[in-house]
Amino acid sequence: MSTFSPLANATSSHERLLVIYTGGTIGMQQATSGLAPGGNFAQRMAAALSKLPVDQQQSLPAYDVISHTPLIDSSAATALNWQHLARDIATRLTDYRGFVVIHGTDTLSWTASSLAYQLQGLDRPVVLTGAMLPLEAPGSDGLDNLHGALRFAAQTGLQEVAVYFANRLMRGVRSVKQHSEALAAFATPGYPLLGERVGNDFVYYPSQGLGVQQRGAPRFELPDYQGIHQGEVVRIALWPGMAAWQLAAWLGDSRVKGAVLQLWGAGNLPDDPALLDVLAEASGEGKLLAAITLCPEGSIHMGAYAAGQGLADTGVLSGDAMTPEATYTKLVHLLAQPVGLDIQRQRFLTALVGER
Repeated sequence: MSTFSPLANATSSHERLLVIYTGGTIGMQQATSGLAPGGNFAQRMAAALSKLPVDQQQSLPAYDVISHTPLIDSSAATALNWQHLARDIATRLTDYRGFVVIHGTDTLSWTASSLAYQLQGLDRPVVLTGAMLPLEAPGSDGLDNLHGALRFAAQTGLQEVAVYFANRLMRGVRSVKQHSEALAAFATPGYPLLGERVGNDFVYYPSQGLGVQQRGAPRFELPDYQGIHQGEVVRIALWPGMAAWQLAAWLGDSRVKGAVLQLWGAGNLPDDPALLDVLAEASGEGKLLAAITLCPEGSIHMGAYAAGQGLADTGVLSGDAMTPEATYTKLVHLLAQPVGLDIQRQRFLTALVGER
C-alpha cells in the first residue's frame, strides 16, 4: 500500500481527507489486453485537479492518497475487499476529517452498502466515487466526480457512507448502478438525494442525512468476513417456469448460509407448493432467507396477493424496499457475526443505517 500527499497541501492530517484508491475504470490505462487498472493514481489525480479553475482549486480540501495492492476491477471484488476497506477507515478514523474511496462502478454500490453496515455510528463522511471513463480519456467524468467527492467529504454535517456521481450525492446503502454507459449511472430509487452540485456550490441537505441519529461514539461492527466470501450467500431471481428442483439446487447445498430471493411484484411466487417446501426446509436448517421485489422500484408485501400466501410462514424475511445490494451485504454482515439465528433475523428486520 503506497501513500502520497500533495506538497501544496501542507496541513495537519486531522484537517485532511484520506483518499483510498482501489482500482476501477477511473484509474484504468490501455494495456495489450484492453483497459486495466493503472498505477501512479495520486500523481494523475493531482494533475487532473490542477486543471480546475483557480477558484475551485482553492476550495479543495487538503488530502493524502493511499493505494490498495493489488488494484482490481471492481467486478472481482468480494466481501474480503469490503472488510479491508472498512478496516482501513476504522484504523485511520481519528486521523482524517473524511474519506474518499475511489472504486470501480460495477460493484461500487455493493461496497458502499457493506461499508455502511460495518461503519455504523460513523461521525464523518465516507464518499465513494469512480467514473464511467478513464481519468485521462476525452470527455471523462472522472475529474468532476473526484472534485465533488472531495468537496462533500469535507462537509462535517455528512456523517454516513455516501456515493457521489454525476453531480449527485446519494445514500450509499440506497444506491444502485442503473446504467452501463450513461455518465449519470447511479440512482437511489424511491429515495431523495443527500445533496447535489448546484453551479459551483456543493449543497448538502441535512434533513436527509443520518447525522442526528448517528450522534455519539461510533459503534463500528467489523466482523471477519473470511468464512462468508465464497458464495455462502446466494442471489436468486425468479424466472417464468422456475421449478422447485432448481431452487433446491441452490438452497439445498450445505455451503449456502443465506439467500436473497427476488420475487415477482409485491412478493409473488408461482402456484407450486413444492417451492414453499424448499424455502421452509432451507429456513428450518437455519439459513437466512430474505425476499425483495424484482422491480427496480417499490416494496415487497408478502401475502398481499394469493400468489404470495404462505411465504412468511416458510421463515422468509421481508426486505421491504431494500436494494439487492443492501439486502445481500446485510445478510453477509449478519451471518459473519457470532450471534444466533433469532438475533440475525431480528437485526435484518431492523433499520440499521437507513437501508429500510
